[in-house]
Amino acid sequence: MKEVVVVGAGKIGATIADLLNATGDYAVTVIDRSQAQLDALEASKGIKTNMIDIENADELKKVLAGKFAVLSAAPFHLTTRIAQAAADAEVHYLDLTEDVASTRFVKDLAKTAKTCFIPQCGLAPGFISIVAYDLASHFDTLDTVRMRVGALPQYPSNALNYNLTWSTDGVINEYCEPCEAIVDGELTEVPALEEREEFSLDGVTYEAFNTSGGLGTLCETLKGKVRTLNYRTIRYPGHAAIMKALLNDLGLRDRRDVLKDIFENALPSTLQDVVVIFVTVSGRKNGRLVQETYANKVYARAIGDVVRSGIQITTASAICAVLDILADGHLPQKGFVKQEEIALSKFLENRFGKAYAQTDHHHGC
Repeated sequence: MKEVVVVGAGKIGATIADLLNATGDYAVTVIDRSQAQLDALEASKGIKTNMIDIENADELKKVLAGKFAVLSAAPFHLTTRIAQAAADAEVHYLDLTEDVASTRFVKDLAKTAKTCFIPQCGLAPGFISIVAYDLASHFDTLDTVRMRVGALPQYPSNALNYNLTWSTDGVINEYCEPCEAIVDGELTEVPALEEREEFSLDGVTYEAFNTSGGLGTLCETLKGKVRTLNYRTIRYPGHAAIMKALLNDLGLRDRRDVLKDIFENALPSTLQDVVVIFVTVSGRKNGRLVQETYANKVYARAIGDVVRSGIQITTASAICAVLDILADGHLPQKGFVKQEEIALSKFLENRFGKAYAQTDHHHGC
């Protein structure tokens, strides 16, 4: 039985705790500064809870002492504190952040750490990099790697065609921060919400546009090996135009607290979502230019007796799978580990990774 600490008792943290607790292989403690959030977890027998202020380094270190790993499902601005406490307490560290600056901090910390640091273990960044890197390995030389991911309502009902399924802070952050990409072989930064494109999958039209953080460390891994590499978030058409008006024309880019307040009061959250994952790689094999695509949709469903959204399932399953693979000794036990160092086959055969199994949604055609 390995003892682990999950930081954050929100939607994702609660799902992670449930998944790990249900195996009987992990003893789970969830910590959060909100007692109300922790009380909402009471449904799961066997999960310990502990109310602490995560910004108090001493308290945090005390809770982590002697544990196997800490999994952060806290807002991105707390990432660096949790990582520092993990290094001090000498426990393995995994997180879900899409924040580029926090990840750089974690990477520096990992250089001297006695344990393993694996940031960005969610869907994007996370699983998407594992898939893209696996597809890329099938080619002799690479031309283009395009990664697209979106968590969308199955039944959009407002002008934004969007419901809150993920952390509001995280969504706003990835709509505002500069995005990494490789353009004409050069590592560069491109603006968020730009380079909008449309595509269709299973007869549904989507738009996709640049957002920050989804690539994780893949830019640096494939630099010099690929001509074009980019990551875009998938939404229903019309979303980007409204977001640009809010952020740029109304100036809410500089008043993120106001935007967060508007979103959380006006956009209903939903459990009825679909996660769309679309990765296309082109390059040369035996002298010919060919393309391979991975496309998948993951829907909300019940886990145990609780209905979880698609984004909860994909995000929580991904970090749990990585924890399992680390615990089984299939990953380095110290230093910084990139998502693309995790083998896709290992991930998909894992008990948690199975949540990503591709099912046929084409209804017999």
